[in-house]
Amino acid sequence: MPETVEPRSQLSRNAKAAPGSLAPALDTLLNIRAFLATARAGSFSAAARELNVAPSVVIKRINRLEDQMRARLFLRSTRRLTLTEAGERARPRYQAILAEIEAALAGGIAPPDGGPGGGIQGHLRIKAPTTFGILRLGAILPEFQQAHPRVTVEVVLVDRSVNPAEEGFDIALGALPVSYAHVEDVPLCPYPRVLCAAPEYVARRGAPQRPADLPDHDCLTYAATGSTWSFASPRGPVTVDVRARFSANEGQLLMAAARRGLGIAVLPQDAAAAALEEGTLVALMPEYPVAPLWLKALVPEGRRGRAPVKALLDWLREKLSAPS
Repeated sequence: MPETVEPRSQLSRNAKAAPGSLAPALDTLLNIRAFLATARAGSFSAAARELNVAPSVVIKRINRLEDQMRARLFLRSTRRLTLTEAGERARPRYQAILAEIEAALAGGIAPPDGGPGGGIQGHLRIKAPTTFGILRLGAILPEFQQAHPRVTVEVVLVDRSVNPAEEGFDIALGALPVSYAHVEDVPLCPYPRVLCAAPEYVARRGAPQRPADLPDHDCLTYAATGSTWSFASPRGPVTVDVRARFSANEGQLLMAAARRGLGIAVLPQDAAAAALEEGTLVALMPEYPVAPLWLKALVPEGRRGRAPVKALLDWLREKLSAPS
């Protein structure tokens, strides 16, 4: 709907006549927060638990927002809530607006370092894969927060690709070759992987010598990347479809299955390093290395310039390039 802009003189008269005129803006902020929580949680009751209010309050706030927009945001039924077309369009815009407001309220616009109240301030909401988050970020993020004590950090471990603009993240870390509209891809470091299996599996089934042997083997696949595996060879890339005996969306489950001899897995080198060193896993087909991925940060447009986001991206590049 076209926005009506009052003349500056009229705005000034209104401001003088209504010293409490910030209240409607704050109410609208609460309404937007209720809408985003409901869109994320999928129900009024779940959103109410997240916001620590009664479900009736969430419904009332969304009704007010719909009245302001003169559009329905949800299709409501007894079983589920579904975003309308207007709701889908509004969601990423409201995510960006809310993130900027929260950054400002949390002190995201800070004086220069060394000045009164100086230093980087603000809140960061980060998504990371579970195994990578536990193995690598467990030290990196606490060190970052120690260096920047006025930055608050929330980490969500999720083993799927996430659109950070839609799900309210400042940074979504991952190595899948997925991109989204209005989201920047920021490369961080290589993400090497290794083909491996337990010695007992190799003793029982033999070791594959080339990618073409893999369809005859039991394979353990990562749900997000599927059952098509890619390798490098002297003649160029080689791709093969494997038979999944076991599939999971979390790396530690694949690691456990591989160590028990259930089959062959492609695992992150970081995750498999200790097992390879102790001999509970052995590397396979060294002449055909697994095609590497790149770890990247997905950052919604408009958030890349925030001081906490810039600082964390620089920190991650430096720490992740160092030997683990």
